[in-house]
Amino acid sequence: MDSKLKMSALFVCSMVLVLATGSNGGGISIYWGQNGNEGTLAETCATGNYEYVNIAFLATFGSGRTPMMNLAGHCDPYSNGCTGLSSDIKSCQAKGVKVILSLGGGAGSYSLASSDDARQVATYLWNNFLGGTSSSRPLGPAVLDGIDFDIEGGTDEHWDDLAKYLSGYSKKGKKVYLTAAPQCPFPDALVGNALKTGLFDYVWVQFYNNPPCQYSSADIASLEDAWKQWTSDIPATKIFLGLPASPDAAGSGFIPVNDLTSNVLPAIKNSSKYGGVMLWSKYYDDQSGYSSSIKSHV
Repeated sequence: MDSKLKMSALFVCSMVLVLATGSNGGGISIYWGQNGNEGTLAETCATGNYEYVNIAFLATFGSGRTPMMNLAGHCDPYSNGCTGLSSDIKSCQAKGVKVILSLGGGAGSYSLASSDDARQVATYLWNNFLGGTSSSRPLGPAVLDGIDFDIEGGTDEHWDDLAKYLSGYSKKGKKVYLTAAPQCPFPDALVGNALKTGLFDYVWVQFYNNPPCQYSSADIASLEDAWKQWTSDIPATKIFLGLPASPDAAGSGFIPVNDLTSNVLPAIKNSSKYGGVMLWSKYYDDQSGYSSSIKSHV
């Protein structure tokens, strides 16, 4: 092959690589667990659309409460009926998808009474969902990749302690990823202090049900300003744009696909902290096909 042909072949190869990785390409994070009609966890990962799946929710914990999961119609944790999810979790992880347990949610009963309470909750999470051992692991033997703080009620106290204790377990081998889903008004009223610890890997900010900082077709500036504040003031590895996957998924804040790909993503992707898009939820994404429509742009 003469040198000119070699050069052009190399150029084509390098262009293919650039196109495949995209410029500052991001991933999609999805919440799964709150609707029995959204397919299995294994099916969710098999779509190939998601890099992160948050299992929603461990809805009851802390302040002396018996920790309890709520996985809607998927399985019944009260009768130990969710241990079969281990094979799904492992199948997701084999595809490179990180599987994270989400704490809290909009309808849970949770709080931390003290730093010691936070330590006890961290120990419970380690032994029952992460790298520790327990005779009663709700999701079976699979080791999850991390813990998500979707704290939408109660007080702002001791979430920073919980993050510190959980982070400490990373020293025991497999890294424990810490993620959070704060509301876009800055700083978040409940996990704002925890986020200041700098221990969080991924922060998927809820840019919905929050008119002051969410997108509207007449105004992208409010979202842009909030995005700049989150990316400049929060010491996390990556920040994600959290959105409803369909108009029915939230009271407000849905961004039509064309607006997202033409206006919003180009305005925020230049940040080195940009990590991608978080969607609520798998059920609504099934209805709309939103992740499939945006994936190549994220």
